[in-house]
Amino acid sequence: MKPKISIITVNYNNLEGLKLTVESVKSQVFKDFEHVIIDGGSTDGSVSFIEKNKSLFDYCISEPDSGVYQAMNKGIKNAKGAYVLFLNSGDHFVDNQVLEKHYHEVENVDLIYFDLKVIENNKPFTKTYPDELSFSYFVEDTLPHPATFIKKEAFLKTNLYQEDFKIVSDWKFFIDAICKYNLSYKRIADTLSVFYIGGLSSNPKNQSIKFKEKESVLYGDYSIYMNDIQEVVSYKKTVNNLRQSRIINLLVKLGFLNKF
Repeated sequence: MKPKISIITVNYNNLEGLKLTVESVKSQVFKDFEHVIIDGGSTDGSVSFIEKNKSLFDYCISEPDSGVYQAMNKGIKNAKGAYVLFLNSGDHFVDNQVLEKHYHEVENVDLIYFDLKVIENNKPFTKTYPDELSFSYFVEDTLPHPATFIKKEAFLKTNLYQEDFKIVSDWKFFIDAICKYNLSYKRIADTLSVFYIGGLSSNPKNQSIKFKEKESVLYGDYSIYMNDIQEVVSYKKTVNNLRQSRIINLLVKLGFLNKF
C-alpha cells in the first residue's frame, strides 16, 4: 500500500542540518509516510550519516546534481506518496505531534499550505499566509515549501521545478500552479514546520539573482498582467496600512467608519 505522504529532504554539505531534519521526521507520532533523501554528493560527512541511518529512509541517493531544483525533481520522481512535502536539511517540524494532528486534512485538493515558524538571528516569528491567493500576492510573496503539501499528480498538470533557476523555481511553481493552471488549494491556520533564514534565497548576495529570475517569469509569462499590477499592489499596501492604523481602528470602533 502506497504511503499517503512522502517527505523529501534535499541535502548538500549540511550534516548538522540533515541530522536535525532526520530526527524531527523520525520523532513524528504519525508514521504513515515515507522519507526520501536526495543528497548532492556531499563531502562533509553527510553521506556517511545517510549510510549509517539507511534503515530510516525509504529511498536515498547521493550523487552530484546541478543544484537544489534538480535534487527536488529527483525527489518527486522517486516519491511514492500521494502528497509530497519538501523538508530540506535544516528544516524541521514544529513538534512531534503535528503530522498526527493534521494528516487527515491532507487530501482532495492540490496544495495544502500551513503557516511557517521562521527563525532569523535566533529570533522566531510566525509567517502567516492568506486564505485566498492571487496574482498580486505572488508578485510580492510566495508559499512555504517546508509547510506545503503538494499532490504528486499536480506536477502532471504543471511542470517540475525549473532546474536552470538558482533561487526562485519553487516560487515559479506556486505562481504557475495557481495563476496559470488553476490548481485547487486550501490553507490550514496552524504552524507546521520551522525554517531558518540563511539559505540561498535569503542571502543578501543573491538578491540580484533572485530579482532577475523573478523578472524573467513575470515579464516573460505574465507580461499582460504586469501592466496593471504595480497600481494594484500599491493600493493593497495602502489599504493594509490603513487597517493597521490606530486612528482608523478607533474610528471603526466608535462607528464613524465601517470596517474594511
